[in-house]
Amino acid sequence: MRSPATTSALAALVAAASLALVACTEPEEPDTPGVTPTTVTIGTHQPLTGPAAAGYAAISAATSAYFEYVNAGGGVNGRTIEYLIKDDAYDPTATQQAVTELVEQDDVLAIVNGLGTPTHSSVLDYVDDEGVPDLFISSGSRVWNQPDLYPNTFGYNAEYVTEGAALAQYAVDRRPDAVVCVLGQDDEYGEGILEGVEIVIDSNEIAQVQTYLSWDEDLTGQLAAMRAAGCEVNILGTINGFTAMALATAAQMEWSPDWYVSSSGADYPTLLEYLGEAGPALLEGLVSVNYLPFNADSEWNALFRQINEEYNDGAPFTGNTVFGMSVGYLFAEALAAAGDEPTRESLIAAVESGELLGNGIVPLGFSDSNHAGYQTVGIATIEDGVQDYEGTTYNLNVGEVTEVDAAPVPLENGGIPQG
Repeated sequence: MRSPATTSALAALVAAASLALVACTEPEEPDTPGVTPTTVTIGTHQPLTGPAAAGYAAISAATSAYFEYVNAGGGVNGRTIEYLIKDDAYDPTATQQAVTELVEQDDVLAIVNGLGTPTHSSVLDYVDDEGVPDLFISSGSRVWNQPDLYPNTFGYNAEYVTEGAALAQYAVDRRPDAVVCVLGQDDEYGEGILEGVEIVIDSNEIAQVQTYLSWDEDLTGQLAAMRAAGCEVNILGTINGFTAMALATAAQMEWSPDWYVSSSGADYPTLLEYLGEAGPALLEGLVSVNYLPFNADSEWNALFRQINEEYNDGAPFTGNTVFGMSVGYLFAEALAAAGDEPTRESLIAAVESGELLGNGIVPLGFSDSNHAGYQTVGIATIEDGVQDYEGTTYNLNVGEVTEVDAAPVPLENGGIPQG
């Protein structure tokens, strides 16, 4: 028979053991998703296959190459960046599967540069509900700039409205009496370009507005209607394949209007691939807009060419290469500003701080009330087979287009941000 003292001691031992068992089995406070002492893991959805793969598939490869360059230089705040790329073939259903895997299986810190308006729109609410930073979306839709509704979401591209307004303003400044028409993709992309044009040119004065579907294989009807309307300046909200199709179709008609094209469909090397031997002649004089350092005399361009050779297997160097590396730089800049122990919250705070500059022809202007990307674009032209800025830069603010001076962000520290 145990004494009371023995029984009390035994009970105390049992209680202590129980507490120890609870302590061992109770889950630890979770770490920040995607962050270890040595790595940061982020993810994206991209059209590596499908109708948008031509040209656009090069973006994520370029971003990966830039991150390899950063990692070889020691990473950001001592951590290397792992970039997980999921192919969605530009299909919203596949986008949903890809992003769900990134968030729930791969446990990424953030989704970075998901490409496409229809594709990313399909996961916008999900990513927001999960509290995942949704950074630098590869689309010029205004949907991304709603901080009150989507506090973790940020655009990257110049908004389509900004590009349309800038192209129209340049057309009016250059050819004030020209007959202006618009051809655009039959979705928010084309609608945004048209909305921008209408800021500058009254809708009643636009001689013809034509649209196409992303799976169309022929633009003959649209181009015939534009020619019949006497269009002299055609402003295009098209991706590269349809830009090339429009120019080739017009050439078959022996029709030579001026072409003004958004940044999403005006990459010279990509257009040359589509147009072949006829390309240089058809593209001569084409007007476009851009906001990144794709011009050959830029220090950023020289660095990106070097990275492309060393870390991207010497892939063709195009505007999409510059785009991919530029958005990679911006994420590295945000990560550096997020601190030595980055969290999802500190990453968002870093972007909203207003301290991120990017590497464009003007500094970025993110804040807690502005989640848009570039709101200033420069006019670029193709002359003697060279696509370059011609010196005119426009800003769109509160529905007003203003010509401004470019203020390119200088290259520092070899293009690797420091915390």
